[in-house]
Amino acid sequence: MSNEKDHMTQDPANNNETPAASGATDVPQTPDQIMQAATARIAELEAELAETKDRWMRSEAEMANVRARSHREVSETRQYAVQKFAQDVVEAADNLRRGLESLPAKEDREAELVTRFREGLEGVERNFLNILERNGIKREDPTGQPFDPNQHQAMAEQESAAHAPGSVMHAWTPAWTLNGRLLRPAMVVVSKAPPEEIGSSAKLDTTA
Repeated sequence: MSNEKDHMTQDPANNNETPAASGATDVPQTPDQIMQAATARIAELEAELAETKDRWMRSEAEMANVRARSHREVSETRQYAVQKFAQDVVEAADNLRRGLESLPAKEDREAELVTRFREGLEGVERNFLNILERNGIKREDPTGQPFDPNQHQAMAEQESAAHAPGSVMHAWTPAWTLNGRLLRPAMVVVSKAPPEEIGSSAKLDTTA
């Protein structure tokens, strides 16, 4: 009986020693171990902070791009939403110009009624063009400028010694732009060198 009691009294002591012995290997015991554990933990936290900061910066950059793209799209939509209406308006402006050009040439002894009528139409045209320009619609006369396929539509080609080859010698209709963007190209006549000039140039090149 005494042996059994001794055995029973010894078991709790043995059980209490097991957790202490197993935990001793997980918890730092020496100052060096404590310092190493703290340093490792700090490094982990710094890595997590750097990763979080990187994700935040990428997200901010993406949001900035989205805002800029949205602002640009809204701005373009506002600028060019009236493009179809602007095309109809410039057609009316061209018709008004054709009406003015169809009037007889101004003379010193012309009837006062004709003079007033012409001056009235010219005043209407000036006011009309000013209103269009305030809304971003501009008329451009390409006469004398080099032919630009991005701005001009060649309707004919004509020999001319008075104009540089490849230049616009006459514009049937002007070019129209909406906020700097081509709305309608100018219909133009493009000059080309006369045959004698072409032959002279070829002769000079052969001599050289």
